[in-house]
Amino acid sequence: MTKNKFLSFFSRKMMITIAFGLSSGLPLALVFGTLSLWLKDYHIAYRTIGAFSLLRLPYSFKWLWAPLVETVKIPILSRLGKRRSWAIFSQLGLFFAIVWLSFLSPHESILMMAMAAFCVSLFSATQDIVLDAFRVELFQQNQEKEIDGATMYVLGYRIGNVISGAGAIGLAAVLTWNEVYFINALILLIGMAAVLWAKEPQTVETKEVKREKNVFTYAVIEPLRLFMERPYWLAALVVVFCYRLSDSYFAPMAYPFYDDLGFTKAEIAYISKLYGMGATIIGGLLGGYFLTKVGLLRGLLIFAFVQGLTTALYIPLYYIGHDVWFLMLTISLENLSSGMATTAIIAFMSVLCHKGHTATQYALLSSLPGFARDIFASTSGWVLDQTSWPEFFVVSALLTLPGAVFCWFLYRKKPAYLIGA
Repeated sequence: MTKNKFLSFFSRKMMITIAFGLSSGLPLALVFGTLSLWLKDYHIAYRTIGAFSLLRLPYSFKWLWAPLVETVKIPILSRLGKRRSWAIFSQLGLFFAIVWLSFLSPHESILMMAMAAFCVSLFSATQDIVLDAFRVELFQQNQEKEIDGATMYVLGYRIGNVISGAGAIGLAAVLTWNEVYFINALILLIGMAAVLWAKEPQTVETKEVKREKNVFTYAVIEPLRLFMERPYWLAALVVVFCYRLSDSYFAPMAYPFYDDLGFTKAEIAYISKLYGMGATIIGGLLGGYFLTKVGLLRGLLIFAFVQGLTTALYIPLYYIGHDVWFLMLTISLENLSSGMATTAIIAFMSVLCHKGHTATQYALLSSLPGFARDIFASTSGWVLDQTSWPEFFVVSALLTLPGAVFCWFLYRKKPAYLIGA
């Protein structure tokens, strides 16, 4: 790596991209793994914990209101620009939704918790629409920079996820869950500061759409038509949908699994997550470097199989039981492969987007793994009740195969728009 290449990772755009990733990665754990452990602490049934995955459906259907982000101006905030105004709007909503959740309790107001968690998902998904488009437009027309941007975004995303995952669980050992969630809400201020620091992308189209028919055509029909003009677009969609399915299926049951093996909150936080943070960051950076050497398509294929192998490592962990060192090994390898795979799929989706309709197209693409995560993951608790932990992990590992098959298909076909990636 040259000196200029290294220094480019500390540019203003890259620092903003890391903050965008942090702001996007922070909320998910608060309505996913961390929330699962909070519910389990109050002896909420596995089926209910699994069903809470449905409250994250806004991530899966954010493409429905992505056209609004492309066309509607927000009063007062619109002077900041299209991207920045929507980003601040969604971040304010997200901040107050997490604060609301921080005042609730599973025993006293489980339904209110569900409503608050849904609001967190709704505003978080809206934030993702804006920040994803913002990030892609910062590095447009340069595929190498898109991969670098994806690498730094994953770095920030993982840091945010660790803060709301490991950090939150660690704090829960000395603070109440309510205090933990309030602290996480305050951390979102970093994302707001990054949005205000960033410059509005000059490439965002500002054409006025006066009639409803024109809005629909410009914001919905045209992005879909342009995307479907790409060769093998359906195979690309299947890759996006299936690529992270294995990890998504296991995620809601991760913390309950560690708890069943007898690991304490401190161990879960500082061993299963914080110890693996280094591996995750290395995985994201290594994934970006690897992709620039072997190409995006080959990297996608390799990382797909690696994901399945690391998921299967949880089977021997189950039989070994409460072993701190083997947990460290398992989590480190899983985080390493997860970081590489996440960088690859984000870079893949970025390359697929037509720059004139980034928000809508990226929202559609990123909604697919969200749909897989929320719909399929909602059955994870039921499957676990019907089987056992080893069988559950076998199912999770096998879910990597559909994505790998279609990665191989695209690798063999080598469509022109992906060859340079």
